[in-house]
Amino acid sequence: MARSLKKGPFIDPNLLKKVQKGKPDDANPIKTWARRSTLSPEMIGFTFSVYNGKTFINVKVSEDMIGHKLGEFAPTTRFARHGGKMQREIEGKAEAKAAAPAPETKK
Repeated sequence: MARSLKKGPFIDPNLLKKVQKGKPDDANPIKTWARRSTLSPEMIGFTFSVYNGKTFINVKVSEDMIGHKLGEFAPTTRFARHGGKMQREIEGKAEAKAAAPAPETKK
């Protein structure tokens, strides 16, 4: 469900203070746990270190990201792969095919 237009987008007050105080700098990213904060136009050019539950992931804000949440750019889960026995067989065949030298054609 979307947030009310009357209220406006949610931006963590502490994060907003840091953005207004600082200047865009890749060397010193703004460290934050506020994944629910919406990105605003004032944040363009800033680099944020967003916590994903285990580590901090650097996110550099560009114009395309405005209106999205910070947490969208720092995934919390890592995709391992699908499959099992069948998937391993398919991957094994693909690796063997890639490792085999290409047959030469005679003219």
